[in-house]
Amino acid sequence: MTDNTDLTDPADLEMPGAEYNEDDITTLDWKEHIRRRPGMYIGNVDDGSKFDDGIYVLIKEVVDNAVDEFVMGFGKQVIVEVTDETVEVRDFGRGIPLGKVVEASSRMNTGGKYDSKAFKKSVGLNGVGIKAVNALSTDFYICSVRDGQMKSVSYSRGEIVEERDIEPTSEPNGTLVRFTPDKEVFKGYRFRYEFVLQMIKNFSYLNTGLTFVLNGKRHVSRGGLLDLLRENMTVESLYEPIHLVGDDIEIAITHANQRGEEYYSFVNGANTIHGGTHLAAFKDAVARTMKEYFKKDFDVTDIRGGMIAAISVRVEEPVFDSQAKIRLTSRDVGPEGPTVAKFVGDFIKTDLDNYLHRNTDVADVILKKVQENERDRKAMAGVAKLAREKAKKVNLHNKKLLDCRVHLNDPKGDEEKKRASSIFITEGDSAAGSITKIRNVETQAVFSLRGKPKNSYGVPAKILYENDEFNLLQAALNIEEGIDGLRYNNVIIATDADVDGMHIRLLLLTFFLQFFPDMVKKGHVYVLQTPLFRVRNAKTAKKGARSKSSDNAETYYCYTDEERVEAIRKLGDNAEITRFKGLGEISPDEFRGFIGPDMRVDRVSLRKEDSVDDLLEFYMGKNTMERQNFIIDNLVVEDDTHLDSETLLDADE
Repeated sequence: MTDNTDLTDPADLEMPGAEYNEDDITTLDWKEHIRRRPGMYIGNVDDGSKFDDGIYVLIKEVVDNAVDEFVMGFGKQVIVEVTDETVEVRDFGRGIPLGKVVEASSRMNTGGKYDSKAFKKSVGLNGVGIKAVNALSTDFYICSVRDGQMKSVSYSRGEIVEERDIEPTSEPNGTLVRFTPDKEVFKGYRFRYEFVLQMIKNFSYLNTGLTFVLNGKRHVSRGGLLDLLRENMTVESLYEPIHLVGDDIEIAITHANQRGEEYYSFVNGANTIHGGTHLAAFKDAVARTMKEYFKKDFDVTDIRGGMIAAISVRVEEPVFDSQAKIRLTSRDVGPEGPTVAKFVGDFIKTDLDNYLHRNTDVADVILKKVQENERDRKAMAGVAKLAREKAKKVNLHNKKLLDCRVHLNDPKGDEEKKRASSIFITEGDSAAGSITKIRNVETQAVFSLRGKPKNSYGVPAKILYENDEFNLLQAALNIEEGIDGLRYNNVIIATDADVDGMHIRLLLLTFFLQFFPDMVKKGHVYVLQTPLFRVRNAKTAKKGARSKSSDNAETYYCYTDEERVEAIRKLGDNAEITRFKGLGEISPDEFRGFIGPDMRVDRVSLRKEDSVDDLLEFYMGKNTMERQNFIIDNLVVEDDTHLDSETLLDADE
């Protein structure tokens, strides 16, 4: 049958309310565009509770400019002052030309780095970065000093508040920038000192000889990535780290008795926590070079098992997969240079091979480690194969894992959603049920444990496959071959607020620290904080009612005893108190706020002084008198309960 309708009839094409004319075309000025689309410039606008939140990108953009002056041979010190809400950065470089201070801080695509080859290997561009800081700050002050004269300008959200004339000064040359991020953009933000400290330390490792003074404390590195490795290792290395430096490339490598691989990678000073083309090339080249040196076709997983390494490269005009600059996508090191893979590969092939030939004692230690990895892998091969087959038969998506739609390891997809991808590890079906009913199906998955997992401390790696819970968990996370394929950016332990819940939390942490410490070091593991108490007005409370914690609220959710006491004080005799011991006791409607945008989580982190072996031995090893004494010294007893030896042994277990 033929449809003879005349599709060119204007009446058939008109759509009511779809007018489109000159008034619909608008042009945003530079600051308005940044404020409407901050993610294009600094990544996310979260509150600073995570190390990769956008407010730390603001600091980095300013410090980058100071570092670039040092790279060009000007200024050997950068002073950084950080409070909860404000940052001040003072460098001692050449200072911005006084007649261009306004343009350099408020006019897009204005800077002094476009024609310099050295600056093409920079990520701190006056053309964009500092303008984003300006536009996203309620208070932004910039002052440049050059040869006894200075020029300063104050802004608010990109608008000039005060521009002072050039005036004489006795200050040394350089630039000072002070800013306070806009609370309308970064709601509830606070700078966490520990994240700023790690950033400044990384800057010092990557710029040997440049002194940073953070809140009065000096940080300077002479060993570069060698210092970085030593600072971040929480286990003893099997040999003194290999440290190799070339033109625009630096690497440091060692092995330790730990499972998995651990890498730190940088491009032009940017911490590429998700790696990229340079890290992939590094890993391939190291494995290939060692195979050739040992003249044996080892499996790459055996060569890299237990490896801890760092790589820093400088490339011209780098391309990243997002403004956060956490994954390099550049294929070439520059318009006229080789590919990144060839550049990194050639350096490692020559310099690492030469090192191994000159240091045969180190080569012997590496060979022994690789052979041990090979024996362990072959011994586990049968068990692992059976476990993987079992995991497939269990049908994860229906029984153990309620998956989400967006995953961290998706090659494409929305970066913000990939960053938000999370999995809640819960105990039992009741807790999982509450979360499942109100979770964001786009970015939040749920994995339900059944009972307590096994204490994995001190047991062979095959426990990962023989134990159903751990086998299915690592399959769900997709970390059987290491964390490169990790499916969720945030792995959140969500257990009950009772003794059993705390024990399960410790067992899971032991599992991750023992077999996947790099997951912890990369900031992927969190503990969910849910309220311990609900305090509400017994007279006005209705089933399922929930309101915000304000002075006029009738319901308060309290995470500490102090918050509980304050809530009772506000409600007086009408206070009705509920103690939440299990997540299953919290209704889905109430739970909605606890895993939403205001979700409270504690990031699990490791410091150099936190020796993993010592920590796990003390808390999860065999029952010792030392640990029993620790329990006795730290036990809080609210009544006259008699603590006999059997009670203590039960608590210790």
